[in-house]
Amino acid sequence: MARAPDVHICEVAPRDGLQNLDIFVPTEAKCALIDTIAAAGVTEIDAGSFVPPKVVPQFADVDAVIAHALTHKSATIGALVPNPKGAERAIGAGVNAVYFVISASETHNRANVRRSVDEQIEGFRAVRAAIDARPADQRPFLMGAISTSFGCSLEGEVSEAAVCRVARAFAEARADEIGLADTVGYATPKSIGQIVTSVRREVGPRMPLRLHLHDTLGAGLANAVAGLEADIRRFDAAVSGLGGCPFAPGARGNIVTEDLVFMLERMGLSTGIDLDRLMQTREILARHIPAKHLTGHLHEAGVPKVLRSAA
Repeated sequence: MARAPDVHICEVAPRDGLQNLDIFVPTEAKCALIDTIAAAGVTEIDAGSFVPPKVVPQFADVDAVIAHALTHKSATIGALVPNPKGAERAIGAGVNAVYFVISASETHNRANVRRSVDEQIEGFRAVRAAIDARPADQRPFLMGAISTSFGCSLEGEVSEAAVCRVARAFAEARADEIGLADTVGYATPKSIGQIVTSVRREVGPRMPLRLHLHDTLGAGLANAVAGLEADIRRFDAAVSGLGGCPFAPGARGNIVTEDLVFMLERMGLSTGIDLDRLMQTREILARHIPAKHLTGHLHEAGVPKVLRSAA
């Protein structure tokens, strides 16, 4: 059997990458993007969000996109949900993973899901109960994602206590994993280490943690390295650096998957991802998305020969 990669990367471009665009990406393009991501060896794909189309029009076709994504049996197909109703739709669609979001910032949580943090915690408990009521072989993985874990463009500083409060609630409600999201890209390597350490102390070492990093201020890859130093081995990223939150002013794109894969592999950490195939996603995106939204150092410089010779 092949050895598991050293670092697990979840590709979030089909969801987080597209949600902030002011143009609708055709369903067939979303499906082609997912096809190429899966062909590159990515084993987890955040493929859409079950939100009302009037709130985020980009996901009016989420049922069709998820149905197509689920044809890729080699990948875990997940979807973001803002509430129990969205989770019900996602579970009904057959997703392998449900990502339920609560913000550590009360202000952002109300802007994002129109509920208080306490109300959102109750919503998560309801989702956990709904999943547990299903037959064991039909229960999707349930991740609790903590938005604005490293700062908020609406509220400013977010305390470690606020982040730990949500993390503790997720753990007590039996989340399968907790994600720490730098929603607006305010994190620094120092704050990454501090928050990860505090959350681990709060929820215990057995709870899996992942980092969802944005590159708003150019510190994304440095923050990923800080995550590695804090023993994080699970990351979210988006091809071509797509991304942003419609309800967090100033939020910019996610860390670039291609650049992250290159960096990790050069550090001697395997990802299981074929970088050449992953680079092909740019061609699909460029047909539908203005160039100003597409970033990535590898796309500007080309894949260096040092990686190709080491492959």
